[in-house]
Amino acid sequence: MSPVFDCTTEHGRADAIPKVASGVREGKLVVLPTDTLYGIGADAFSPEAVHALLAAKGRGSDMPPPVLVPDTRTIDGLATDVPDWARALVEAFWPGALTVVVKAQPSLMWDLGDTGGTVALRMPDDPVALALLREVGPMAVSSANRTGHPASRTVVEAATQLGASVEFYLDGGPVSGGLASTIVDCTRDEPVFLRVGAISEADVMDVVERARGNALELAGAEPAAPPETDVPDESPSTDHRETSDD
Repeated sequence: MSPVFDCTTEHGRADAIPKVASGVREGKLVVLPTDTLYGIGADAFSPEAVHALLAAKGRGSDMPPPVLVPDTRTIDGLATDVPDWARALVEAFWPGALTVVVKAQPSLMWDLGDTGGTVALRMPDDPVALALLREVGPMAVSSANRTGHPASRTVVEAATQLGASVEFYLDGGPVSGGLASTIVDCTRDEPVFLRVGAISEADVMDVVERARGNALELAGAEPAAPPETDVPDESPSTDHRETSDD
C-alpha cells in the first residue's frame, strides 16, 4: 500500500513535502491536489518517470502531460518566443486555472512525449502543489485518473484508480475547483482556445486586448485616422483581412 500523507495542516505538509520531494527526484510518482483536480505528477526532467506517469494513466506519448511550475518566472527557463500578451495572461491568471501552450526551449533535456516542440505550462493555486513544486521544480502533471475514467476530486478517488502505480499520495482534502483549466495556445499571432474551462474566453481576451493597447501606448503609436475622401459613408468596407485558427 502506497503511503498517504495528510497535508491538510501546515504540520502535515512540513513533514510530507521533503520526503515526497526526495522520492520524486528519484523518479517516483506522486498524486497531489491542485486547485482544479487531483493530479498524478513526475519530475518533468526524468523521461523514465514521465513514461511511468503515462503508463499509469493508460496512455501513450501521443498525449503528453502539461508541466506545472512553482513561479511565474519559471516560464523564461522553459519557453521561448513568448508573446507579450501571453505574459500578460500569466501575470493576470497565475497562480490559477490557466494553461498556456508555448514554444519549448530547444535545449531542454526532457521527453514529455509528442509535443511538436511546445509545452503546456500552468502554475496551480494550491499550497500543497506549490510547496512540492518549489522543492522539486517543474513537474509533469496530468489528472489523477485512468484515461477515459472520471477525474479525481479526492485522494481516495485517485488511489482507487491508480493504486500501487503511484508511490506517494498527498491528501489535501477535497479539491474546490469545479472546472478544469482553460488552455490557450500562445504559439501563434492570435490566441487559440484549445479548451475553455474555469476562465472564460471573454476574460482571456480582455487581458490580451489590454496588453496590446498598453504596448501601443508605450510605443507612442496612435490608431491611424481614416483617410479624408469624398466616398459616401455607405460605401462597402475594403478591409479583407482573414482570420484563421490554422
